[in-house]
Amino acid sequence: MDALAGLLDGPRARGAFLLRSSMDPPWSLRIQDEAPLTVVAVVRGWAWLQAGRASRRIGGGDIAILRGPAPYTVADAPDRPAQAVILPGQRCTGPDGTEQAVMGPLGVRSWGNDPAGDTEMLTGTYQVNREVSQRLLRALPPLLVLRAGEWDCPLIPLLAEEIVKDEPGQEAVLDRLLDLLLIAVLRAWYARPGTDAPRWYRAYGDPVVGRALRLLHHNPAHPWTVAELAAAAHVSRASLARRFTELVGEPPMAFLTSWRLALAADLLREPGATIGAVASQVGYGSPFALSTAFKRVRGVSPRQHRADG
Repeated sequence: MDALAGLLDGPRARGAFLLRSSMDPPWSLRIQDEAPLTVVAVVRGWAWLQAGRASRRIGGGDIAILRGPAPYTVADAPDRPAQAVILPGQRCTGPDGTEQAVMGPLGVRSWGNDPAGDTEMLTGTYQVNREVSQRLLRALPPLLVLRAGEWDCPLIPLLAEEIVKDEPGQEAVLDRLLDLLLIAVLRAWYARPGTDAPRWYRAYGDPVVGRALRLLHHNPAHPWTVAELAAAAHVSRASLARRFTELVGEPPMAFLTSWRLALAADLLREPGATIGAVASQVGYGSPFALSTAFKRVRGVSPRQHRADG
Protein backbone atom coordinates (compact mmCIF):
# COMPACT_ATOMS: atom_id res chain seq x y z
CA MET A 1 0.00 0.00 0.00
CA ASP A 2 1.59 3.28 -1.09
CA ALA A 3 0.42 6.68 0.13
CA LEU A 4 -2.10 6.98 -2.69
CA ALA A 5 -3.50 3.53 -2.02
CA GLY A 6 -3.59 4.47 1.65
CA LEU A 7 -6.49 6.77 0.88
CA LEU A 8 -8.50 3.77 -0.32
CA ASP A 9 -7.29 0.91 1.85
CA GLY A 10 -7.01 1.03 5.61
CA PRO A 11 -7.23 4.54 7.09
CA ARG A 12 -9.35 6.59 4.66
CA ALA A 13 -12.35 8.89 4.32
CA ARG A 14 -15.06 7.84 6.75
CA GLY A 15 -18.16 9.94 7.08
CA ALA A 16 -16.62 12.74 5.04
CA PHE A 17 -18.82 15.80 4.70
CA LEU A 18 -20.19 16.17 1.16
CA LEU A 19 -22.50 18.89 -0.09
CA ARG A 20 -23.96 20.18 -3.35
CA SER A 21 -24.27 23.98 -3.44
CA SER A 22 -26.51 25.82 -5.89
CA MET A 23 -25.92 29.57 -6.03
CA ASP A 24 -27.15 32.62 -7.88
CA PRO A 25 -25.24 35.92 -7.56
CA PRO A 26 -24.62 37.67 -5.32
CA TRP A 27 -23.20 35.07 -2.92
CA SER A 28 -20.14 34.65 -0.71
CA LEU A 29 -19.16 32.11 1.94
CA ARG A 30 -16.37 32.30 4.51
CA ILE A 31 -15.30 28.74 5.36
CA GLN A 32 -13.84 28.39 8.86
CA ASP A 33 -14.61 24.71 9.48
CA GLU A 34 -10.93 23.84 10.23
CA ALA A 35 -11.11 20.78 7.97
CA PRO A 36 -7.61 19.48 7.15
CA LEU A 37 -8.45 18.93 3.48
CA THR A 38 -11.25 20.14 1.19
CA VAL A 39 -12.08 19.26 -2.41
CA VAL A 40 -14.22 21.71 -4.43
CA ALA A 41 -15.49 20.78 -7.90
CA VAL A 42 -17.53 23.08 -10.13
CA VAL A 43 -20.25 21.33 -12.13
CA ARG A 44 -21.43 24.48 -13.89
CA GLY A 45 -20.94 28.23 -13.61
CA TRP A 46 -17.95 29.68 -11.79
CA ALA A 47 -16.62 30.66 -8.38
CA TRP A 48 -13.73 32.63 -6.89
CA LEU A 49 -11.60 30.88 -4.28
CA GLN A 50 -9.40 32.89 -1.95
CA ALA A 51 -7.03 31.13 0.46
CA GLY A 52 -4.44 33.32 2.12
CA ARG A 53 -2.82 35.36 -0.64
CA ALA A 54 -3.93 32.96 -3.38
CA SER A 55 -7.00 33.85 -5.45
CA ARG A 56 -8.26 31.70 -8.33
CA ARG A 57 -11.37 31.66 -10.50
CA ILE A 58 -12.67 28.17 -11.23
CA GLY A 59 -15.33 27.15 -13.75
CA GLY A 60 -17.25 24.10 -14.91
CA GLY A 61 -15.11 20.95 -14.82
CA ASP A 62 -12.36 22.62 -12.75
CA ILE A 63 -11.43 21.22 -9.36
CA ALA A 64 -9.59 22.69 -6.39
CA ILE A 65 -7.94 21.20 -3.32
CA LEU A 66 -7.48 23.35 -0.23
CA ARG A 67 -5.19 22.34 2.61
CA GLY A 68 -6.57 23.35 6.00
CA PRO A 69 -7.11 24.20 8.69
CA ALA A 70 -6.71 27.80 7.48
CA PRO A 71 -9.97 29.53 6.44
CA TYR A 72 -10.87 30.39 2.85
CA THR A 73 -13.58 32.24 0.95
CA VAL A 74 -15.65 31.06 -2.02
CA ALA A 75 -17.83 33.61 -3.79
CA ASP A 76 -19.18 34.81 -7.13
CA ALA A 77 -16.76 37.78 -7.09
CA PRO A 78 -13.35 38.24 -5.43
CA ASP A 79 -14.41 41.32 -3.45
CA ARG A 80 -17.82 40.09 -2.31
CA PRO A 81 -18.35 40.44 1.48
CA ALA A 82 -19.21 37.18 3.22
CA GLN A 83 -22.92 36.51 3.59
CA ALA A 84 -22.46 33.38 5.68
CA VAL A 85 -19.71 31.75 7.76
CA ILE A 86 -19.25 27.96 7.97
CA LEU A 87 -17.84 26.91 11.35
CA PRO A 88 -16.60 23.54 12.70
CA GLY A 89 -19.32 20.92 12.63
CA GLN A 90 -20.69 22.61 9.50
CA ARG A 91 -22.53 25.14 11.67
CA CYS A 92 -23.61 28.13 9.58
CA THR A 93 -24.04 31.68 10.89
CA GLY A 94 -24.17 35.18 9.51
CA PRO A 95 -20.94 37.26 9.49
CA ASP A 96 -21.89 38.73 12.88
CA GLY A 97 -22.44 35.31 14.45
CA THR A 98 -26.22 35.46 14.35
CA GLU A 99 -28.51 33.22 12.33
CA GLN A 100 -28.32 33.82 8.58
CA ALA A 101 -31.34 33.57 6.30
CA VAL A 102 -29.77 34.14 2.86
CA MET A 103 -29.08 30.44 2.19
CA GLY A 104 -30.54 27.17 3.35
CA PRO A 105 -31.33 23.49 2.57
CA LEU A 106 -32.43 22.66 -0.97
CA GLY A 107 -32.84 18.88 -0.70
CA VAL A 108 -30.65 15.85 0.04
CA ARG A 109 -27.09 17.09 0.71
CA SER A 110 -28.02 20.25 -1.18
CA TRP A 111 -27.78 23.83 0.02
CA GLY A 112 -27.69 27.34 -1.37
CA ASN A 113 -29.81 30.34 -2.32
CA ASP A 114 -31.46 29.01 -5.52
CA PRO A 115 -32.16 25.39 -6.54
CA ALA A 116 -31.54 26.37 -10.19
CA GLY A 117 -28.64 28.73 -9.51
CA ASP A 118 -26.10 29.66 -12.17
CA THR A 119 -23.32 27.96 -10.18
CA GLU A 120 -23.36 24.38 -8.95
CA MET A 121 -20.47 23.17 -6.80
CA LEU A 122 -19.63 19.93 -5.04
CA THR A 123 -17.67 20.18 -1.79
CA GLY A 124 -16.09 17.29 0.10
CA THR A 125 -14.17 17.72 3.33
CA TYR A 126 -11.94 15.21 5.08
CA GLN A 127 -12.59 15.62 8.79
CA VAL A 128 -9.51 13.85 10.18
CA ASN A 129 -5.79 14.15 9.43
CA ARG A 130 -4.18 10.85 8.44
CA GLU A 131 -0.44 10.21 8.65
CA VAL A 132 -0.38 8.13 5.45
CA SER A 133 -2.05 10.74 3.29
CA GLN A 134 -0.05 13.58 4.85
CA ARG A 135 3.13 12.07 3.40
CA LEU A 136 1.71 13.04 0.02
CA LEU A 137 -0.48 16.04 0.79
CA ARG A 138 2.06 18.12 2.67
CA ALA A 139 3.88 18.76 -0.62
CA LEU A 140 0.80 20.46 -2.08
CA PRO A 141 0.32 24.24 -2.19
CA PRO A 142 -2.39 25.67 0.11
CA LEU A 143 -4.65 26.08 -2.94
CA LEU A 144 -4.33 23.74 -5.92
CA VAL A 145 -6.45 24.17 -9.05
CA LEU A 146 -6.68 21.65 -11.87
CA ARG A 147 -8.45 22.92 -14.99
CA ALA A 148 -10.98 20.85 -16.90
CA GLY A 149 -8.68 20.73 -19.94
CA GLU A 150 -5.71 19.48 -17.91
CA TRP A 151 -7.12 16.06 -17.06
CA ASP A 152 -9.64 13.52 -18.26
CA CYS A 153 -11.81 12.17 -15.48
CA PRO A 154 -15.51 11.18 -15.36
CA LEU A 155 -15.80 11.37 -11.58
CA ILE A 156 -17.24 14.88 -11.17
CA PRO A 157 -20.50 14.09 -13.06
CA LEU A 158 -20.73 10.77 -11.21
CA LEU A 159 -20.29 12.43 -7.81
CA ALA A 160 -22.85 15.08 -8.79
CA GLU A 161 -25.33 12.31 -9.56
CA GLU A 162 -24.67 10.32 -6.39
CA ILE A 163 -24.42 13.17 -3.88
CA VAL A 164 -28.17 13.88 -3.96
CA LYS A 165 -29.24 10.25 -3.50
CA ASP A 166 -30.57 8.97 -0.20
CA GLU A 167 -30.14 5.20 -0.45
CA PRO A 168 -28.76 2.46 1.85
CA GLY A 169 -24.99 2.60 2.08
CA GLN A 170 -24.84 5.96 0.34
CA GLU A 171 -22.32 7.47 2.77
CA ALA A 172 -19.85 4.68 1.97
CA VAL A 173 -20.41 5.21 -1.77
CA LEU A 174 -19.72 8.93 -1.42
CA ASP A 175 -16.64 8.37 0.74
CA ARG A 176 -15.15 6.09 -1.90
CA LEU A 177 -16.01 8.49 -4.74
CA LEU A 178 -14.37 11.34 -2.85
CA ASP A 179 -11.24 9.22 -2.34
CA LEU A 180 -11.15 8.31 -6.03
CA LEU A 181 -11.60 11.93 -7.06
CA LEU A 182 -8.80 13.08 -4.76
CA ILE A 183 -6.44 10.38 -6.04
CA ALA A 184 -7.23 11.24 -9.67
CA VAL A 185 -6.47 14.92 -9.00
CA LEU A 186 -3.22 14.16 -7.18
CA ARG A 187 -1.98 11.84 -9.91
CA ALA A 188 -2.77 14.43 -12.58
CA TRP A 189 -1.19 17.22 -10.53
CA TYR A 190 2.05 15.40 -9.77
CA ALA A 191 2.37 14.29 -13.39
CA ARG A 192 2.67 17.92 -14.49
CA PRO A 193 6.21 19.07 -15.39
CA GLY A 194 7.86 21.13 -12.68
CA THR A 195 5.48 20.07 -9.91
CA ASP A 196 7.23 19.71 -6.55
CA ALA A 197 6.22 16.11 -5.85
CA PRO A 198 7.73 14.27 -2.87
CA ARG A 199 11.05 12.67 -3.79
CA TRP A 200 9.82 9.14 -3.06
CA TYR A 201 6.82 9.71 -5.36
CA ARG A 202 9.06 10.62 -8.29
CA ALA A 203 11.38 7.74 -7.44
CA TYR A 204 8.55 5.34 -8.26
CA GLY A 205 9.43 5.84 -11.91
CA ASP A 206 13.00 4.56 -11.43
CA PRO A 207 13.33 0.89 -12.48
CA VAL A 208 15.52 0.04 -9.49
CA VAL A 209 14.31 2.25 -6.64
CA GLY A 210 10.70 2.04 -7.78
CA ARG A 211 10.79 -1.73 -7.38
CA ALA A 212 12.20 -1.43 -3.86
CA LEU A 213 9.65 1.23 -2.90
CA ARG A 214 6.76 -0.94 -4.04
CA LEU A 215 8.01 -3.85 -1.96
CA LEU A 216 8.37 -1.67 1.15
CA HIS A 217 5.02 0.06 0.67
CA HIS A 218 2.99 -3.04 -0.06
CA ASN A 219 4.46 -5.31 2.63
CA PRO A 220 5.82 -3.23 5.53
CA ALA A 221 5.49 -6.14 7.96
CA HIS A 222 8.11 -8.20 6.12
CA PRO A 223 11.58 -8.24 7.80
CA TRP A 224 13.25 -6.49 4.89
CA THR A 225 17.00 -6.15 4.51
CA VAL A 226 18.95 -4.10 2.01
CA ALA A 227 20.34 -7.36 0.60
CA GLU A 228 16.84 -8.75 -0.05
CA LEU A 229 15.65 -5.52 -1.65
CA ALA A 230 18.76 -5.39 -3.83
CA ALA A 231 18.25 -8.97 -4.98
CA ALA A 232 14.64 -8.20 -5.91
CA ALA A 233 15.81 -5.15 -7.89
CA HIS A 234 18.67 -7.14 -9.50
CA VAL A 235 21.44 -4.83 -8.29
CA SER A 236 24.10 -4.97 -5.62
CA ARG A 237 23.45 -3.83 -2.06
CA ALA A 238 25.81 -0.89 -2.49
CA SER A 239 24.13 0.17 -5.75
CA LEU A 240 20.65 0.02 -4.25
CA ALA A 241 21.63 1.88 -1.09
CA ARG A 242 23.39 4.62 -3.06
CA ARG A 243 20.65 5.05 -5.65
CA PHE A 244 17.81 4.85 -3.10
CA THR A 245 19.41 7.51 -0.90
CA GLU A 246 20.10 9.73 -3.89
CA LEU A 247 16.53 9.62 -5.22
CA VAL A 248 14.47 9.32 -2.04
CA GLY A 249 16.63 11.37 0.31
CA GLU A 250 17.19 8.71 2.96
CA PRO A 251 18.47 5.10 3.09
CA PRO A 252 16.08 2.20 2.51
CA MET A 253 15.83 1.11 6.15
CA ALA A 254 15.25 4.67 7.38
CA PHE A 255 12.48 5.06 4.82
CA LEU A 256 10.95 1.75 5.93
CA THR A 257 10.94 2.89 9.56
CA SER A 258 9.18 6.15 8.75
CA TRP A 259 6.63 4.32 6.60
CA ARG A 260 5.93 1.73 9.29
CA LEU A 261 5.44 4.42 11.92
CA ALA A 262 3.16 6.48 9.65
CA LEU A 263 0.97 3.41 9.18
CA ALA A 264 1.09 2.67 12.90
CA ALA A 265 0.07 6.23 13.76
CA ASP A 266 -3.11 5.84 11.69
CA LEU A 267 -3.88 2.30 12.79
CA LEU A 268 -3.51 3.18 16.49
CA ARG A 269 -6.47 5.52 16.16
CA GLU A 270 -8.72 2.90 14.62
CA PRO A 271 -11.52 1.70 16.95
CA GLY A 272 -10.52 -1.36 18.94
CA ALA A 273 -6.87 -1.34 17.80
CA THR A 274 -4.30 -2.70 20.25
CA ILE A 275 -0.62 -1.85 20.28
CA GLY A 276 0.21 -5.53 19.85
CA ALA A 277 -2.01 -5.93 16.79
CA VAL A 278 -0.66 -2.76 15.22
CA ALA A 279 2.92 -3.83 15.90
CA SER A 280 2.31 -7.08 14.05
CA GLN A 281 0.68 -5.28 11.10
CA VAL A 282 3.58 -2.91 10.55
CA GLY A 283 6.52 -5.23 11.13
CA TYR A 284 7.46 -4.97 14.81
CA GLY A 285 7.91 -8.18 16.77
CA SER A 286 6.32 -6.94 19.99
CA PRO A 287 4.38 -4.02 21.46
CA PHE A 288 7.57 -3.00 23.28
CA ALA A 289 9.55 -2.82 20.02
CA LEU A 290 6.90 -0.62 18.39
CA SER A 291 6.62 1.58 21.46
CA THR A 292 10.39 2.08 21.60
CA ALA A 293 10.64 3.03 17.91
CA PHE A 294 7.52 5.21 18.05
CA LYS A 295 8.73 7.21 21.04
CA ARG A 296 12.28 7.54 19.65
CA VAL A 297 11.11 8.95 16.33
CA ARG A 298 7.91 10.79 17.31
CA GLY A 299 8.66 11.80 20.88
CA VAL A 300 5.50 10.26 22.37
CA SER A 301 4.38 6.75 23.20
CA PRO A 302 1.74 4.99 21.08
CA ARG A 303 -0.73 5.33 23.97
CA GLN A 304 -0.14 9.06 24.22
CA HIS A 305 -0.47 9.43 20.44
CA ARG A 306 -3.81 7.64 20.54
CA ALA A 307 -5.03 9.73 23.48
CA ASP A 308 -4.04 12.96 21.72
CA GLY A 309 -6.01 12.00 18.62
